Amino acid sequence: MRAYKLFNIRKDGSLGPLFINRRQRIEPGVWLKAESHPTKGFAVRPQWHATSAPSAPHLSTKGRVWREVELAGVTEINRPESQGGKWYLADHLRVIQ
Repeated sequence: MRAYKLFNIRKDGSLGPLFINRRQRIEPGVWLKAESHPTKGFAVRPQWHATSAPSAPHLSTKGRVWREVELAGVTEINRPESQGGKWYLADHLRVIQ
């Protein structure tokens, strides 16, 4: 399944997660398994988070970039439109572009 995910974009152009396990580098084209990294202030959801469209009004796009991703092992959850609407939680993720 294809979806969209917002990533931090570093000065060297590499991608990283927004909040959880921020030091991880995301390499496009490589399948990555979701890991659990409990973080104070965040619900424990040991999956990759993505949206059906490149929109999450509650998040700033400063220093960030939307990328199309491919997901495997997906669960859908409904969130308010202000949080992007439908979220996909996935066991595996691969950045397409």
